[in-house]
Amino acid sequence: MLTQTPPMRDPIDALLAMPQPATLAVIAGVEGPSYRPIGAMMTVYSATERAGTLSSGCIESDISLHAMEAAEAGAPRMLRYGRGSPYMDIQLPCGGGLDILLLPQPDRAALAEVAANRTARVPCSLVVDIETGAMHVQDTGPTGRNGQQLTIRFEPDIRFLVFGKGPEASTFAALVQSAGYPNLLLSPDPETLDIGSAAGCETRTLKVQAFPEGLEVDDRTAVVLFFHDHDWEPPLLAGALETSAFYIGAQGSQRARDARLQTLQLMGVAQEAQARLHGPVGLIPSARDAGTLAVSVLAEVLAKAMAQAA
Repeated sequence: MLTQTPPMRDPIDALLAMPQPATLAVIAGVEGPSYRPIGAMMTVYSATERAGTLSSGCIESDISLHAMEAAEAGAPRMLRYGRGSPYMDIQLPCGGGLDILLLPQPDRAALAEVAANRTARVPCSLVVDIETGAMHVQDTGPTGRNGQQLTIRFEPDIRFLVFGKGPEASTFAALVQSAGYPNLLLSPDPETLDIGSAAGCETRTLKVQAFPEGLEVDDRTAVVLFFHDHDWEPPLLAGALETSAFYIGAQGSQRARDARLQTLQLMGVAQEAQARLHGPVGLIPSARDAGTLAVSVLAEVLAKAMAQAA
């Protein structure tokens, strides 16, 4: 029986949380289309215990068996699946090729440094010697393979600061929470906060119409407002525009957007700052229900994040 060791989506955290011996499986090369990118990881504890995934499910069991052999041998091993693979009975539906590096008993200190940087939202790169399995962490370096060196870049997760009141705010916060993104729901409305909290979101009460002091915002942060009472918006947006947030948007019609911009102009917010605002938010025009709006806005934010990363 297969056991997924929580948290399923984070193999590094899963490995560090379990004291038992483990093998880290890493995609070290991709030829053609692939379900996962170079640097994707899976932690293997046994033939039936693992955390994470490297494909659509077609190679994980076989990787686990090879990981046990690598653990017994005590040395890294490279596997090839798909195009050019010796394992002809295992096919990749995408038609490409994957190189999987197996690292038995990986350097927990290096992985703990990566985990600490991620918690602190500090970008870093993990450099792995493919032949020996030795690891170290450095500040710079893009994901890629250069000879016997594999570099894996870790950027902070996209974080969402969700301001608002009502079902639109709580539904959007619940959606990003379910998708696994760090988030904070801020609202003057106790009911909105209660619904967000029930969905697992971190929440905070908004007491005044102003951007909260001390709120951490970086260039991997999206700020989204969902207010029907648009009086809350200008001071919050003015504060958000002073941060490095990569996405700042507010719910509302074209008329609401125009009124919002006019108010910001009167507040002395520069035109170039106003140009950073998104609104009406979302990829689907005139979404009429909270669920559709939430999906629409999340898609827009992720599209912008991907465009910036390209």
